[in-house]
Amino acid sequence: MTSTPDLDRAGRPPTRPRGGGAARAIAALGVTAVAAAPAQAHVKWFAPYFVEAPPQQIGRTLENPWFWTGIALVLVFFLATRSIERTGAGQAILRGIDKLTHPLWVRLDDFMRFVIAAFFVAIFAVGGVYLTPDLETPHEWVSWMQLLIAALVFSRRTRPLAALGIVLLWVLALSDYEFFHLLDYLSLGLAVAAYLVLESSDREEWRRYRFEVLRWGVAIALMWSSLEKFAYPDWFYPLVEEKPFLTFGMPRDVFIPMAGVAEFTMGFGLLWTALVRRLSAVALFVIFNAAVYPFGRIDLVGHALIMAVIVAIAADPTPQVRFALRRSMWSIPPTLVAALLFFSGSYWGLHRLFYGTDGGVVQARQAGSAGTHHATHAVLPAQRERAQAVDPSTWRSAYDASMDRMHQDMAAGLSHGDPDVAFVQGMIAHHEGAIEMARIQLQSGRDPENRALAEHIIEQQEREVAQMKRWLQQQRP
Repeated sequence: MTSTPDLDRAGRPPTRPRGGGAARAIAALGVTAVAAAPAQAHVKWFAPYFVEAPPQQIGRTLENPWFWTGIALVLVFFLATRSIERTGAGQAILRGIDKLTHPLWVRLDDFMRFVIAAFFVAIFAVGGVYLTPDLETPHEWVSWMQLLIAALVFSRRTRPLAALGIVLLWVLALSDYEFFHLLDYLSLGLAVAAYLVLESSDREEWRRYRFEVLRWGVAIALMWSSLEKFAYPDWFYPLVEEKPFLTFGMPRDVFIPMAGVAEFTMGFGLLWTALVRRLSAVALFVIFNAAVYPFGRIDLVGHALIMAVIVAIAADPTPQVRFALRRSMWSIPPTLVAALLFFSGSYWGLHRLFYGTDGGVVQARQAGSAGTHHATHAVLPAQRERAQAVDPSTWRSAYDASMDRMHQDMAAGLSHGDPDVAFVQGMIAHHEGAIEMARIQLQSGRDPENRALAEHIIEQQEREVAQMKRWLQQQRP
């Protein structure tokens, strides 16, 4: 979803309401074919993120010990799973999964058609979006086209038309949104369209590949979108602070790189042998389902197709699927490294190719566009007038609003009758103001030294705020 939001009194762009016709974002779990206006906001996970700005250098990820910890843990999982798969115990596990999923496997095409149709009915009900609740459109007729696609799914003769409609929706989305960050949507959308064409074919030599295109489409989408956690880790700070249970008690800067590793490697696991890919699919299904409750039904709508394909992969009893990666256990590490190099090289390389080394920041400021909301997607035509009316110094307004709030909260805290309590309450407000300023810098600034300083301020002062709040709790009778 694209918007140019106003700022609240704390200098934070407002989150979009959860539920109703609101657009949802996660994942995603991230190059333009059509020229787009610079400096707009992209909304995912119910919050705006600025993505034309240069991504964090890949070297920062490679220097992060938690990234390598995640890689090591996943390699242990893959190697152990592949080793067990060759034993009688591994085959017993696979037979157990087969027995559990067999009723679904024999009706898997019915299941996929139902989910695809239900998905398009759901986004028709959401209204005003393209292929996902992330991507808004001002065109009412697009919603009715989605309802038509849902109806066309149920007949073998009309399923190719439904596939054509899906491709057309993606092409239409390019008229409003930039190509680079539609790539994860592209791989999944084209995979679903290809599935509908192949499933409706009378030629078995074509039809047998219908689940393969789904598997590769989801795997590519997951591996691509996971790179956002390495390229823009600050995008995720508000999310984990608002919903700290998502980190399972891990510090933020430990959880985010390891979550990126998990998403990438589980997507990679979908391309491996039977037990590896099926356990990877089960893990992904649990992860996606865990997001439904905290983020609401709109999250279920946005992830419905991915979740359905993951279920299909888990149910597939084929010992060695077509186009899978090599079966050798010791080929796992070099193949994983090659996949990481290919996807990360593509992500950073294409971003630089289309946005330049400055990520369009300088051009956006010179253009005097709406603030420094550097967008994944271009602003919608219906929103351009509003974008032009917004104060071009949005970052300055954010700083001013943050300071106003800090001064008000400090004055309130210092009014306490106990000098110790007054000091702590005033310092909490002071630190929270500094944290807000640092977040604004991360969203709007581009100097590497200042960004590193802002990250340090957030980490250090959040720790001190927590310490002072604990002290206040201890003073209460």
